[in-house]
Amino acid sequence: MQTKKKFQTGNVLSIASTHMLHDIYSSFLAPLRPLLIEKFQMTMLLSSLLDIFQRTPNLFNPLVGLLADKAPARYFIIVTPAITAITMSLLGAAPYYSVLAILLFVMGISGALFHVPSPVMIKKVSGNRIGKGMSFYMLGGEIARTLGPLIITGAVSLWGLEGTWRLIPFGLVASFILYFKLRKIKISDDLHKRKDNDGAGKTFKKLRPFFFSLLGVIFFRAIAKSALTGFLPTYFVVEESKSLWYGSIALAILQTAGAIGTYISGTISDKIGRTTTLMISAIAVPIIMWGFIMSNSYYTLAMLFLLGFFIFAQGPVVLALIQDIKTERPAFVNGIYMTINFLSSSIAILIAGWFGDIFSLAVTFKITATASLLAIPFILILSKNNKSKIFNSNK
Repeated sequence: MQTKKKFQTGNVLSIASTHMLHDIYSSFLAPLRPLLIEKFQMTMLLSSLLDIFQRTPNLFNPLVGLLADKAPARYFIIVTPAITAITMSLLGAAPYYSVLAILLFVMGISGALFHVPSPVMIKKVSGNRIGKGMSFYMLGGEIARTLGPLIITGAVSLWGLEGTWRLIPFGLVASFILYFKLRKIKISDDLHKRKDNDGAGKTFKKLRPFFFSLLGVIFFRAIAKSALTGFLPTYFVVEESKSLWYGSIALAILQTAGAIGTYISGTISDKIGRTTTLMISAIAVPIIMWGFIMSNSYYTLAMLFLLGFFIFAQGPVVLALIQDIKTERPAFVNGIYMTINFLSSSIAILIAGWFGDIFSLAVTFKITATASLLAIPFILILSKNNKSKIFNSNK
Protein backbone atom coordinates (compact mmCIF):
# COMPACT_ATOMS: atom_id res chain seq x y z
CA MET A 1 0.00 0.00 0.00
CA GLN A 2 2.80 2.43 0.83
CA THR A 3 4.40 1.95 -2.58
CA LYS A 4 1.21 3.00 -4.32
CA LYS A 5 1.19 6.31 -2.43
CA LYS A 6 4.75 7.21 -3.35
CA PHE A 7 5.35 10.11 -5.74
CA GLN A 8 7.35 8.49 -8.56
CA THR A 9 9.40 11.48 -9.70
CA GLY A 10 11.12 9.71 -12.59
CA ASN A 11 7.89 8.43 -14.13
CA VAL A 12 6.10 11.74 -13.60
CA LEU A 13 8.92 13.58 -15.36
CA SER A 14 8.91 11.04 -18.20
CA ILE A 15 5.18 11.55 -18.86
CA ALA A 16 5.44 15.34 -18.47
CA SER A 17 8.35 15.39 -20.94
CA THR A 18 6.30 13.28 -23.34
CA HIS A 19 3.48 15.81 -23.01
CA MET A 20 5.93 18.59 -23.85
CA LEU A 21 7.31 16.74 -26.87
CA HIS A 22 3.86 15.87 -28.21
CA ASP A 23 2.56 19.43 -27.83
CA ILE A 24 5.69 20.95 -29.39
CA TYR A 25 4.72 19.22 -32.64
CA SER A 26 1.00 19.94 -32.23
CA SER A 27 1.73 23.69 -31.92
CA PHE A 28 3.27 23.93 -35.42
CA LEU A 29 0.09 25.07 -37.19
CA ALA A 30 -0.12 28.65 -35.88
CA PRO A 31 3.40 29.76 -36.94
CA LEU A 32 3.07 27.94 -40.28
CA ARG A 33 -0.31 29.49 -41.06
CA PRO A 34 0.96 32.61 -42.92
CA LEU A 35 3.18 30.44 -45.14
CA LEU A 36 0.40 27.94 -45.79
CA ILE A 37 -2.01 30.75 -46.69
CA GLU A 38 0.48 32.02 -49.23
CA LYS A 39 1.25 28.55 -50.60
CA PHE A 40 -2.37 27.50 -51.12
CA GLN A 41 -3.81 30.98 -51.69
CA MET A 42 -6.28 30.39 -48.85
CA THR A 43 -8.85 32.82 -47.53
CA MET A 44 -8.89 33.49 -43.79
CA LEU A 45 -12.02 31.35 -43.52
CA LEU A 46 -10.31 28.36 -45.14
CA SER A 47 -7.27 28.83 -42.92
CA SER A 48 -9.45 28.93 -39.79
CA LEU A 49 -11.11 25.67 -40.88
CA LEU A 50 -7.72 23.98 -40.44
CA ASP A 51 -8.14 24.43 -36.68
CA ILE A 52 -11.55 22.77 -36.88
CA PHE A 53 -10.06 19.76 -38.70
CA GLN A 54 -7.42 19.50 -35.98
CA ARG A 55 -9.87 19.80 -33.08
CA THR A 56 -12.89 17.83 -34.32
CA PRO A 57 -11.64 14.45 -32.94
CA ASN A 58 -11.89 15.96 -29.45
CA LEU A 59 -15.64 15.53 -29.69
CA PHE A 60 -15.06 11.77 -29.38
CA ASN A 61 -12.96 12.00 -26.20
CA PRO A 62 -15.51 10.09 -24.08
CA LEU A 63 -15.32 7.19 -26.56
CA VAL A 64 -11.54 7.38 -26.44
CA GLY A 65 -11.84 7.24 -22.67
CA LEU A 66 -13.96 4.09 -22.83
CA LEU A 67 -11.37 2.51 -25.11
CA ALA A 68 -8.51 3.59 -22.83
CA ASP A 69 -10.25 2.05 -19.81
CA LYS A 70 -10.36 -1.34 -21.55
CA ALA A 71 -7.25 -1.37 -23.74
CA PRO A 72 -3.58 -1.15 -22.66
CA ALA A 73 -3.71 2.65 -23.11
CA ARG A 74 -0.07 3.16 -22.11
CA TYR A 75 0.73 2.19 -25.70
CA PHE A 76 -1.38 5.13 -26.91
CA ILE A 77 0.94 7.44 -24.96
CA ILE A 78 4.00 5.69 -26.34
CA VAL A 79 2.96 5.74 -30.02
CA THR A 80 1.17 9.09 -30.39
CA PRO A 81 4.26 11.36 -30.22
CA ALA A 82 5.54 9.59 -33.35
CA ILE A 83 2.18 9.95 -35.13
CA THR A 84 1.89 13.62 -34.23
CA ALA A 85 5.49 14.27 -35.25
CA ILE A 86 4.91 12.69 -38.67
CA THR A 87 1.66 14.47 -39.46
CA MET A 88 2.69 17.93 -38.25
CA SER A 89 6.17 17.79 -39.80
CA LEU A 90 4.57 17.01 -43.18
CA LEU A 91 2.32 20.10 -43.22
CA GLY A 92 4.86 22.13 -45.19
CA ALA A 93 5.24 19.38 -47.79
CA ALA A 94 1.48 18.87 -48.31
CA PRO A 95 0.68 19.31 -52.05
CA TYR A 96 -3.04 20.11 -51.65
CA TYR A 97 -5.39 21.71 -49.11
CA SER A 98 -7.21 18.39 -48.79
CA VAL A 99 -3.96 16.72 -47.70
CA LEU A 100 -3.51 19.43 -45.06
CA ALA A 101 -7.00 18.67 -43.76
CA ILE A 102 -6.30 14.92 -43.58
CA LEU A 103 -2.96 15.41 -41.81
CA LEU A 104 -4.52 17.70 -39.21
CA PHE A 105 -7.48 15.38 -38.66
CA VAL A 106 -5.14 12.42 -38.07
CA MET A 107 -3.10 14.59 -35.72
CA GLY A 108 -6.33 15.43 -33.86
CA ILE A 109 -7.02 11.72 -33.38
CA SER A 110 -3.46 11.22 -32.15
CA GLY A 111 -3.83 14.16 -29.76
CA ALA A 112 -7.04 12.72 -28.32
CA LEU A 113 -5.44 9.29 -27.87
CA PHE A 114 -2.61 10.96 -25.96
CA HIS A 115 -4.40 13.54 -23.84
CA VAL A 116 -7.26 11.38 -22.57
CA PRO A 117 -5.25 8.57 -20.86
CA SER A 118 -2.06 10.49 -19.97
CA PRO A 119 -3.49 12.39 -16.96
CA VAL A 120 -4.79 9.04 -15.65
CA MET A 121 -1.26 7.66 -15.94
CA ILE A 122 0.02 10.72 -14.07
CA LYS A 123 -2.47 9.92 -11.32
CA LYS A 124 -1.12 6.36 -11.10
CA VAL A 125 2.46 7.51 -10.55
CA SER A 126 1.73 10.56 -8.34
CA GLY A 127 0.62 8.64 -5.25
CA ASN A 128 -1.29 10.92 -2.91
CA ARG A 129 0.20 14.09 -4.48
CA ILE A 130 -1.99 14.20 -7.57
CA GLY A 131 -1.99 18.01 -7.70
CA LYS A 132 1.80 18.08 -7.84
CA GLY A 133 1.80 15.47 -10.58
CA MET A 134 -0.71 17.45 -12.63
CA SER A 135 1.42 20.57 -12.21
CA PHE A 136 4.40 18.80 -13.78
CA TYR A 137 2.16 17.44 -16.53
CA MET A 138 0.60 20.81 -17.38
CA LEU A 139 3.97 22.55 -17.17
CA GLY A 140 5.18 20.31 -20.01
CA GLY A 141 2.28 21.49 -22.17
CA GLU A 142 2.84 25.17 -21.39
CA ILE A 143 6.56 24.97 -22.20
CA ALA A 144 5.68 23.26 -25.49
CA ARG A 145 3.56 26.21 -26.60
CA THR A 146 6.62 28.41 -26.19
CA LEU A 147 9.16 26.07 -27.81
CA GLY A 148 7.04 24.72 -30.67
CA PRO A 149 6.77 27.96 -32.70
CA LEU A 150 10.49 28.62 -32.23
CA ILE A 151 11.45 25.11 -33.38
CA ILE A 152 9.26 25.09 -36.50
CA THR A 153 10.35 28.63 -37.41
CA GLY A 154 13.99 27.56 -37.10
CA ALA A 155 13.29 24.48 -39.23
CA VAL A 156 11.72 26.62 -41.97
CA SER A 157 14.71 28.97 -41.85
CA LEU A 158 17.12 26.06 -42.25
CA TRP A 159 15.29 23.82 -44.72
CA GLY A 160 12.41 25.84 -46.13
CA LEU A 161 8.69 25.10 -45.82
CA GLU A 162 8.96 21.90 -47.85
CA GLY A 163 11.81 20.58 -45.70
CA THR A 164 10.16 20.48 -42.26
CA TRP A 165 9.73 16.70 -42.65
CA ARG A 166 13.29 16.47 -41.32
CA LEU A 167 11.84 16.93 -37.81
CA ILE A 168 10.11 13.52 -37.97
CA PRO A 169 13.01 11.39 -36.62
CA PHE A 170 12.96 13.18 -33.24
CA GLY A 171 9.39 12.02 -32.64
CA LEU A 172 10.20 8.47 -33.74
CA VAL A 173 13.19 8.24 -31.42
CA ALA A 174 11.11 9.63 -28.55
CA SER A 175 8.43 6.95 -28.98
CA PHE A 176 11.15 4.26 -29.09
CA ILE A 177 12.59 5.51 -25.78
CA LEU A 178 9.13 5.82 -24.21
CA TYR A 179 8.42 2.18 -24.92
CA PHE A 180 11.12 1.15 -22.46
CA LYS A 181 10.16 3.86 -19.95
CA LEU A 182 6.38 3.47 -19.78
CA ARG A 183 5.48 -0.02 -21.00
CA LYS A 184 5.07 -1.42 -17.47
CA ILE A 185 2.85 1.37 -16.09
CA LYS A 186 -0.78 0.21 -16.14
CA ILE A 187 -3.53 2.83 -16.32
CA SER A 188 -6.50 0.63 -15.46
CA ASP A 189 -6.77 -2.67 -13.65
CA ASP A 190 -6.98 -5.81 -15.73
CA LEU A 191 -10.54 -6.53 -16.84
CA HIS A 192 -10.69 -9.91 -15.16
CA LYS A 193 -9.77 -8.31 -11.82
CA ARG A 194 -12.12 -5.35 -12.03
CA LYS A 195 -15.65 -5.38 -10.67
CA ASP A 196 -17.26 -3.35 -13.42
CA ASN A 197 -20.53 -2.48 -11.67
CA ASP A 198 -21.02 0.88 -13.42
CA GLY A 199 -21.45 1.11 -17.15
CA ALA A 200 -20.56 4.30 -19.00
CA GLY A 201 -24.16 5.55 -18.92
CA LYS A 202 -24.50 4.93 -15.19
CA THR A 203 -21.15 6.58 -14.52
CA PHE A 204 -22.18 9.69 -16.48
CA LYS A 205 -25.58 9.85 -14.75
CA LYS A 206 -23.97 9.64 -11.32
CA LEU A 207 -21.50 12.42 -12.15
CA ARG A 208 -23.90 14.64 -14.12
CA PRO A 209 -24.36 17.28 -11.33
CA PHE A 210 -20.59 17.46 -10.94
CA PHE A 211 -20.04 17.92 -14.68
CA PHE A 212 -22.71 20.64 -14.81
CA SER A 213 -20.97 22.70 -12.14
CA LEU A 214 -17.59 21.97 -13.73
CA LEU A 215 -18.92 23.25 -17.07
CA GLY A 216 -19.68 26.62 -15.45
CA VAL A 217 -16.19 26.86 -13.96
CA ILE A 218 -14.44 25.91 -17.20
CA PHE A 219 -16.56 28.09 -19.50
CA PHE A 220 -16.28 31.30 -17.49
CA ARG A 221 -12.57 30.70 -17.06
CA ALA A 222 -12.21 30.07 -20.80
CA ILE A 223 -14.05 33.23 -21.81
CA ALA A 224 -11.36 35.40 -20.21
CA LYS A 225 -8.43 33.15 -21.08
CA SER A 226 -9.42 32.73 -24.73
CA ALA A 227 -9.84 36.47 -25.22
CA LEU A 228 -6.33 37.06 -23.92
CA THR A 229 -4.45 34.23 -25.61
CA GLY A 230 -6.30 34.69 -28.88
CA PHE A 231 -6.22 38.47 -29.24
CA LEU A 232 -3.52 39.93 -26.98
CA PRO A 233 -0.98 40.79 -29.74
CA THR A 234 -3.80 42.16 -31.91
CA TYR A 235 -4.95 44.36 -29.03
CA PHE A 236 -1.51 45.91 -28.60
CA VAL A 237 -0.84 46.37 -32.31
CA VAL A 238 -4.26 47.59 -33.47
CA GLU A 239 -5.67 49.44 -30.45
CA GLU A 240 -2.56 50.46 -28.53
CA SER A 241 -0.38 51.23 -31.60
CA LYS A 242 2.45 49.08 -30.29
CA SER A 243 4.83 47.11 -32.49
CA LEU A 244 4.29 43.45 -33.36
CA TRP A 245 7.38 42.67 -31.31
CA TYR A 246 5.77 44.31 -28.28
CA GLY A 247 2.61 42.25 -28.76
CA SER A 248 4.62 39.03 -29.15
CA ILE A 249 6.69 39.78 -26.04
CA ALA A 250 3.51 40.50 -24.11
CA LEU A 251 2.08 37.13 -25.12
CA ALA A 252 5.35 35.42 -24.15
CA ILE A 253 5.17 37.08 -20.72
CA LEU A 254 1.59 35.88 -20.28
CA GLN A 255 2.54 32.30 -21.25
CA THR A 256 5.69 32.28 -19.10
CA ALA A 257 3.73 33.43 -16.08
CA GLY A 258 1.14 30.80 -16.94
CA ALA A 259 3.82 28.09 -16.88
CA ILE A 260 4.88 29.22 -13.41
CA GLY A 261 1.28 29.32 -12.19
CA THR A 262 0.65 25.91 -13.68
CA TYR A 263 3.68 24.46 -11.89
CA ILE A 264 2.81 25.90 -8.48
CA SER A 265 -0.98 25.69 -8.29
CA GLY A 266 -1.39 21.92 -8.37
CA THR A 267 0.98 21.43 -5.46
CA ILE A 268 -0.76 24.19 -3.50
CA SER A 269 -4.13 22.52 -4.11
CA ASP A 270 -2.78 19.35 -2.49
CA LYS A 271 -2.34 21.38 0.70
CA ILE A 272 -5.23 23.88 0.84
CA GLY A 273 -7.80 22.04 -1.30
CA ARG A 274 -8.85 22.09 -4.96
CA THR A 275 -11.89 24.34 -4.69
CA THR A 276 -10.12 26.78 -2.37
CA THR A 277 -7.34 27.18 -4.94
CA LEU A 278 -9.91 27.61 -7.73
CA MET A 279 -11.75 30.26 -5.70
CA ILE A 280 -8.58 32.29 -5.11
CA SER A 281 -7.86 32.25 -8.84
CA ALA A 282 -11.47 33.08 -9.79
CA ILE A 283 -11.45 36.15 -7.56
CA ALA A 284 -7.96 37.28 -8.59
CA VAL A 285 -8.39 37.02 -12.39
CA PRO A 286 -11.10 39.70 -12.96
CA ILE A 287 -9.44 42.12 -10.53
CA ILE A 288 -6.02 41.80 -12.17
CA MET A 289 -7.50 41.79 -15.68
CA TRP A 290 -9.23 45.11 -15.01
CA GLY A 291 -5.97 46.40 -13.53
CA PHE A 292 -4.17 45.33 -16.71
CA ILE A 293 -6.68 47.15 -18.95
CA MET A 294 -6.59 50.34 -16.87
CA SER A 295 -2.83 50.43 -16.22
CA ASN A 296 -0.35 52.65 -18.03
CA SER A 297 2.65 51.38 -19.98
CA TYR A 298 4.90 51.17 -16.92
CA TYR A 299 2.70 48.64 -15.13
CA THR A 300 0.99 46.89 -18.04
CA LEU A 301 3.48 44.05 -18.44
CA ALA A 302 3.71 43.51 -14.67
CA MET A 303 -0.07 43.21 -14.44
CA LEU A 304 0.01 40.87 -17.43
CA PHE A 305 2.50 38.63 -15.63
CA LEU A 306 0.23 38.39 -12.58
CA LEU A 307 -2.76 37.75 -14.81
CA GLY A 308 -1.00 34.90 -16.62
CA PHE A 309 -0.04 33.33 -13.30
CA PHE A 310 -3.60 33.17 -11.99
CA ILE A 311 -5.54 32.51 -15.19
CA PHE A 312 -3.44 29.46 -16.13
CA ALA A 313 -3.20 28.24 -12.52
CA GLN A 314 -6.68 26.74 -12.69
CA GLY A 315 -5.71 24.11 -15.30
CA PRO A 316 -3.84 21.52 -13.19
CA VAL A 317 -6.23 22.04 -10.27
CA VAL A 318 -9.26 21.12 -12.37
CA LEU A 319 -7.35 18.18 -13.85
CA ALA A 320 -6.41 16.98 -10.36
CA LEU A 321 -10.04 17.35 -9.28
CA ILE A 322 -11.10 15.08 -12.14
CA GLN A 323 -8.55 12.48 -11.04
CA ASP A 324 -9.83 12.68 -7.44
CA ILE A 325 -13.12 11.14 -8.58
CA LYS A 326 -13.69 7.63 -7.31
CA THR A 327 -14.50 5.66 -10.46
CA GLU A 328 -13.65 2.46 -12.29
CA ARG A 329 -13.62 4.41 -15.57
CA PRO A 330 -11.04 7.18 -15.03
CA ALA A 331 -10.15 7.65 -18.70
CA PHE A 332 -13.84 7.88 -19.67
CA VAL A 333 -14.38 10.55 -17.01
CA ASN A 334 -11.29 12.42 -18.21
CA GLY A 335 -12.61 12.18 -21.77
CA ILE A 336 -15.87 13.88 -20.74
CA TYR A 337 -13.87 16.64 -19.04
CA MET A 338 -11.75 17.16 -22.16
CA THR A 339 -14.86 17.38 -24.35
CA ILE A 340 -16.32 20.01 -22.01
CA ASN A 341 -13.02 21.88 -22.09
CA PHE A 342 -12.85 21.73 -25.91
CA LEU A 343 -16.43 22.95 -26.42
CA SER A 344 -16.05 25.71 -23.82
CA SER A 345 -12.82 27.01 -25.37
CA SER A 346 -14.25 26.91 -28.89
CA ILE A 347 -17.41 28.82 -27.94
CA ALA A 348 -15.42 31.26 -25.80
CA ILE A 349 -13.02 32.21 -28.60
CA LEU A 350 -15.95 32.75 -30.99
CA ILE A 351 -17.66 35.02 -28.46
CA ALA A 352 -14.45 36.98 -27.89
CA GLY A 353 -13.96 37.48 -31.63
CA TRP A 354 -17.60 38.49 -32.10
CA PHE A 355 -17.42 41.04 -29.27
CA GLY A 356 -14.14 42.33 -30.70
CA ASP A 357 -15.88 43.03 -34.01
CA ILE A 358 -18.92 44.70 -32.40
CA PHE A 359 -17.14 46.74 -29.73
CA SER A 360 -13.35 46.79 -29.36
CA LEU A 361 -10.82 44.43 -27.84
CA ALA A 362 -10.39 46.69 -24.80
CA VAL A 363 -14.15 46.55 -24.16
CA THR A 364 -14.12 42.81 -24.86
CA PHE A 365 -11.44 42.29 -22.21
CA LYS A 366 -13.55 44.24 -19.71
CA ILE A 367 -16.68 42.22 -20.52
CA THR A 368 -14.91 38.86 -20.33
CA ALA A 369 -13.12 39.85 -17.11
CA THR A 370 -16.43 40.70 -15.48
CA ALA A 371 -18.11 37.59 -16.90
CA SER A 372 -15.38 35.41 -15.38
CA LEU A 373 -16.83 36.24 -11.94
CA LEU A 374 -19.74 33.95 -12.81
CA ALA A 375 -17.39 31.01 -12.22
CA ILE A 376 -17.58 31.69 -8.47
CA PRO A 377 -21.08 30.27 -7.81
CA PHE A 378 -20.16 27.16 -9.77
CA ILE A 379 -17.02 26.75 -7.63
CA LEU A 380 -19.22 26.97 -4.52
CA ILE A 381 -21.37 24.16 -5.95
CA LEU A 382 -18.21 22.18 -6.69
CA SER A 383 -17.14 22.68 -3.08
CA LYS A 384 -20.36 21.00 -1.93
CA ASN A 385 -19.91 18.20 -4.47
CA ASN A 386 -16.36 17.75 -3.24
CA LYS A 387 -17.66 16.56 0.11
CA SER A 388 -19.73 13.83 -1.48
CA LYS A 389 -18.93 10.16 -1.93
CA ILE A 390 -17.82 10.53 -5.54
CA PHE A 391 -14.36 11.66 -4.43
CA ASN A 392 -11.48 9.66 -2.99
CA SER A 393 -10.64 12.57 -0.69
CA ASN A 394 -11.95 15.98 0.28
CA LYS A 395 -9.31 18.01 -1.47
